Amino acid sequence: MTTLTWNSIPHREALKGAAAEAMKVFAERNPYFVTRYQGQVDQFGFDMEAFAIWEPFFRFLYEEYFRVTVRGLENIPADGPGILVGNHSGLLPVDAAMMAVAMCHLHTSPRRIRFLVTDWFFSTPMLGKWVLQMGQVRASLENARTLIENQELIGIYPEGVRGVGKPFRERYRCLDFHPGFVQLAIATQTPLIPIATIGGDEIYPEFVNLKSIAQMLGLPFFPVTPSFPWLPFPLMLFPLPVRWMVNVHKPINLGYPPEKASDRKLILKLAREIQYEIQRDLNHMFKERRHLFTSPDGENV
Repeated sequence: MTTLTWNSIPHREALKGAAAEAMKVFAERNPYFVTRYQGQVDQFGFDMEAFAIWEPFFRFLYEEYFRVTVRGLENIPADGPGILVGNHSGLLPVDAAMMAVAMCHLHTSPRRIRFLVTDWFFSTPMLGKWVLQMGQVRASLENARTLIENQELIGIYPEGVRGVGKPFRERYRCLDFHPGFVQLAIATQTPLIPIATIGGDEIYPEFVNLKSIAQMLGLPFFPVTPSFPWLPFPLMLFPLPVRWMVNVHKPINLGYPPEKASDRKLILKLAREIQYEIQRDLNHMFKERRHLFTSPDGENV
């Protein structure tokens, strides 16, 4: 019996050639980004070639499908560590992907954002590997500290999976932020950069969350949307083409010494203040937006 291995799979060379071509095109479009990271051995599994293969898809979503508008991108530092913190939405982590595209293509000093992701993404080995290849990192205090020591940008959504599982009637209402991001910022003396995002809560409008089915399947939630679970795969995962707006706030240096990271009362207070700052911006952006499918100035698309 012949054993089928990767080396014996037909078209292996064609697949390698396609990956090389994707990398070539990506390098031409993003020379600074590639120069910055190519050749580095990333301990968390970032794979430049895999990123280059998927980048056109996420860029299409950013530019053509969601037509994302980002304001204040210059508030993200060109170098050094930073902790991006924002509201979470969209059932799937599309908000993280859109910020990654913005930083890769629009920032004056393109760099990656290392979003901290929940353990659930690693329940399936293939999904877990892909998440790491895209540059994301399993959420833990140790990993976050290592990233900051390596002068990386970290992305944190303090609402966690609760944020992406909100019903449509509660869209853009921030759930209580877990204060760990404040503790991390104080302990490592790293600036916080708040981000407010409008659009994600409407791409998969959730009517109800069937918690009993979610528990049975080992999922964080089981949403019922206009497409899920009614349509066949992958149509059930197609989002609505809602226009997105993202506001990046100026960095906040909390100004407390590292020993204050253990002051539970203080970190809870600071976490709520940042949550309220983001919530106020979300409220303003929601009123500013005239229609789901128009630009911020009301232009139809």
